[in-house]
Amino acid sequence: MTMHSITVTVNGEAEYLTVPSNMTLLQLLREKLAFTGTKNGCSAGECGACTVLMNGAPVNSCLVLAVEADGAEIVTVEGLANDGQLTALQEAFVEHNAVQCGFCTPGVLISAHALLKRNPHPTEDEIKLALVGNLCRCTGYLRIIQAVQTAAENGILNLSKEGGT
Repeated sequence: MTMHSITVTVNGEAEYLTVPSNMTLLQLLREKLAFTGTKNGCSAGECGACTVLMNGAPVNSCLVLAVEADGAEIVTVEGLANDGQLTALQEAFVEHNAVQCGFCTPGVLISAHALLKRNPHPTEDEIKLALVGNLCRCTGYLRIIQAVQTAAENGILNLSKEGGT
């Protein structure tokens, strides 16, 4: 198996790793770096449970090879909070009971976070479109949409370690 040396910045911390050619970004995050908030749902890019930000854009980490992330900035759900303080988006999820089993929540939060960064005042249809790649079997989506709307209405995204860029 061919091994590759890569550098990736995860939640603001540079990581220098040697990875096999076939390792996914999801495997790298969970198995090598212990960022277990990112979930392995389907391994086919269908469910969104593994969604992370890669250079500011949401991606399914199960479909990205670790070597493709060389030089990239990755933000996982663990990177959203600032010094253990939940963002306004995360607090809105709690307030609206938008979390049931919690398996999809990390990916949904990342997708919603990316939406609010690029569009701080989305319409309901824009929220639905941004979350289309995230499957939830428990909440029925209504509470998730309401939570994103509340975070947008409050106008306080309280961005993560990314510095709000």
